[in-house]
Amino acid sequence: MRRIIGLSDTHCINKVRMNRTLFRRLCDLLVSEGGLKGTDNVDIDEMVMIFLITIGHNAKNRTLQLDFCRSGQTISKVFHKVLHGVLRLHHILLPQPEPVPENSEDVKWKYFKGCLGALDGTHIKVRVRNEDQPRYRDRKGTISMNVLGVVNQNVEFLYCLAGWEGSAHDGKVLRDALLRPNGLRVPK
Repeated sequence: MRRIIGLSDTHCINKVRMNRTLFRRLCDLLVSEGGLKGTDNVDIDEMVMIFLITIGHNAKNRTLQLDFCRSGQTISKVFHKVLHGVLRLHHILLPQPEPVPENSEDVKWKYFKGCLGALDGTHIKVRVRNEDQPRYRDRKGTISMNVLGVVNQNVEFLYCLAGWEGSAHDGKVLRDALLRPNGLRVPK
């Protein structure tokens, strides 16, 4: 773990998808605002690294067991602890939408006065089991996941919904986002 963070920013970015300074800031934020606490056996840096490698590389529990010399149960507990810490940071990590001002001179946004942001869907290629492939095959014939994203005028994500099969229509994905208990909410 120390060699991943300690070698260079390039090595750190390749492994955890952020440089060493940002990694340190995230760890500090998770401790101070997210309530994350290390254990006797696993410190904060290692916990956050396990989480970031899992989500950044789609790493499996078994792979992480070998990389970090930890049991599968420990890897799972650590991942969920950090996930709960990240979820507690939603008010910091996810900005609140602000309407485009009436006097906006931004070339991209001046015609959208009062709008909170932009919403769009995209297809991301995925690998799924053979029996699930027909559901994930999109209209172009690739195996993909339909992802809905909402950004503000600074292109900061306000909302993201991933997981729908590539064959799902964008309207169905949007309807699901609006009907979920903790889904997309448009302020008055």
